[in-house]
Amino acid sequence: MNKFTEDTITAIATPSGVGAISVIRVSGPLSFEIADKIFKGKIRLTDSSTHTIHYGQIFDENDVLVDDVLISVFRNPHSYTGEDSVEISTHCNPLISKKIIDLLLKNGTRLAEPGEFTKRAYLNDKLDLVQAEAVADVISSRTDASLRGARNQLNGLLSKKVDELRNSLINASSFVELELDFAEEDVEFINLGDLMNRVRTIENEIDLLLKSYNFGKVIKEGVNVALVGKPNVGKSSLLNYILKESRAIVSHIPGTTRDIIREDVSIDGIMFRLYDTAGIRISEDIIEKEGVLRSRKAVKDADLVILINDVDQGKSEDLLNEISSLINSNRILSILNKIDLGMTGLDDYDVKISALTGEGIESLFRKMKEKALGTSNYTEKSAVVSNSRHFDCLRKAKESLGKVKNSIENKMSGEFIAVDLRKAIDDLGEIVGIVTSEDILNNIFTKFCIGK
Repeated sequence: MNKFTEDTITAIATPSGVGAISVIRVSGPLSFEIADKIFKGKIRLTDSSTHTIHYGQIFDENDVLVDDVLISVFRNPHSYTGEDSVEISTHCNPLISKKIIDLLLKNGTRLAEPGEFTKRAYLNDKLDLVQAEAVADVISSRTDASLRGARNQLNGLLSKKVDELRNSLINASSFVELELDFAEEDVEFINLGDLMNRVRTIENEIDLLLKSYNFGKVIKEGVNVALVGKPNVGKSSLLNYILKESRAIVSHIPGTTRDIIREDVSIDGIMFRLYDTAGIRISEDIIEKEGVLRSRKAVKDADLVILINDVDQGKSEDLLNEISSLINSNRILSILNKIDLGMTGLDDYDVKISALTGEGIESLFRKMKEKALGTSNYTEKSAVVSNSRHFDCLRKAKESLGKVKNSIENKMSGEFIAVDLRKAIDDLGEIVGIVTSEDILNNIFTKFCIGK
């Protein structure tokens, strides 16, 4: 029984605006009773079976018709929230939706808070915390890869792995604590060598999850890419070619780009946020100088920098050195543009392209993907960490296991081992929500949209 069971909540679950259908959700102990006060159909919703749909009409307090509707009935615990719930499908006119919401509020519901339906699903054990967070990720996914990753989380791939590690630690901890109960009898329930091996195995598994974070973060959030180079090397031309439209002004006059232009593009399912920056050079033009300052900031904030050179000007070693002072050189992709003009006496570059003809662009895309993902070989069946909260909990669990190993190596009392094992168990439990605080829950669910 949780603190929400007294309240019956409602919210519009579909985007605002005019369209074909609007869905209004109601969840809580009085869902059917309240809906029956405004709905007229062949049978009362209170008397209907779960997972049934009923056609009827909704009337206001003056018995004036509001709209023809379909109402879906879900009885606890067989609903998204685990509570009695109804979903009202009505014509998508904001006036109609508002009238129905107002009627529901007058008859005993209250407006749902952001994420409250999913929060109730978590509190009623319909989802663990990782799966609940994945709901928001599914909604916000913008590429196939991020959607697949979110679906894996929602399907419990990471939760299952965390549960396996946690249960293995619980098993080991139970033997350690049992020995403490029989300390005076000098009984050994688990060999310290076996315990050390188990801790190392779990620590290695945690390490694999921690190492997956960069991959998971790229899949979930995408990659910030700064297009950098001296004026007139073709930064804007490259952006326009990738986007297949004239998004940035292209001119033979240096210094045309004065501000940062951002565009998103999906390449092989990964979101790349491209920032076309002003050409970096010394300038007396006050507006261009501001553009150059913003370019340098874009470089610092970038996950990947594409340093563009061209056939005419050659490799810009001074600019490469400047960028290398701002970010790790491993995050720099050096390319040569305008190869359609000829390639005589050229230095080595990561990729050679023509933003005019498109030659080499596919090779550039492959290199961008390689730089973003590194040498990872994760698949859709791999448990991957993409959430900073999960990463932090795993990091803390690893630290606790490090203390366990130290206690074993120094032959310390079982009390020290037991305390740190329990801490590691709690750290893993915090990921799936077995151990968590109200502050953490509020921070997670207030980021959801209302109606979800």
